[in-house]
Amino acid sequence: MTVVPPPVVTADELRTAIGDGSTVVVEVRRDGTAPTPGDGARIPGAHAVDLAELTGVVRPGTGATPLPDAAQVRALVERWGVHDASTVVVATADHPSTATRAWWVLRWAGLADVRFLDGGRAAWVAAGGALTTERPAEGGGTATVTLGALPTVGSDTAADAARRGRLVDARGAEAHAGAPDDGDGARTGHVPGAVSLPAAGALRGGGLADEATLRARYAPYLDTAPAGEAPLVASCGSGVAATVDVLALAVLGVTVPLYPGSFTGWVSEGRPVAKGA
Repeated sequence: MTVVPPPVVTADELRTAIGDGSTVVVEVRRDGTAPTPGDGARIPGAHAVDLAELTGVVRPGTGATPLPDAAQVRALVERWGVHDASTVVVATADHPSTATRAWWVLRWAGLADVRFLDGGRAAWVAAGGALTTERPAEGGGTATVTLGALPTVGSDTAADAARRGRLVDARGAEAHAGAPDDGDGARTGHVPGAVSLPAAGALRGGGLADEATLRARYAPYLDTAPAGEAPLVASCGSGVAATVDVLALAVLGVTVPLYPGSFTGWVSEGRPVAKGA
């Protein structure tokens, strides 16, 4: 029987594992985010990456944060020294979705053991972990990259899920409803039929809520899912915040697809937009 690695690691667990030769830490941030306390320092041995390096080229239907191609991911895992047997831990000092998106992309790209550092860098420091300005050695990674290891859906499947009330929108309720508008409606409103389920409800501070809270949050979908179907399809504005839902459900042992284009991909195809709750 194949043992599925847990998708989340605590700061205490990382302190035990770090330096074991098989754990690779990657600290992720988004381009243009405000500097954080200790900026320039990092978890010992951690490689720094901007989320833009894990993002592809914008085309019609891709949304604002497209998936990378295999060559992009392969270059990163080679740079970080990741092998097929490595455990990759993604952490951030930014919003948790920065790290959950990196977790999702690396799992989707075929890396078998990728884990989200619950609570991010703040949890590491709170647990007594040190920060350093030393940079780790780079190069030599040989991990196999095979895109498509996690499920995704396109706009047609997302539209069908929305008609059945199973496309959830992880953006804030105001963006889902269509206010405030950005002038052309490109980022406000929602796929007709999509249900507002803001990602904030799955988070506590910089990490995930406890399992009981998560199970209660998704119970309406888990308890009524048709046999053999994923309980929901995760979406948001551009496929970033929605990865919080994918990770939270993975903690519960449930795999759900991501709509990578999400709302920005939807509107780029000229599809209808709904407003209101």
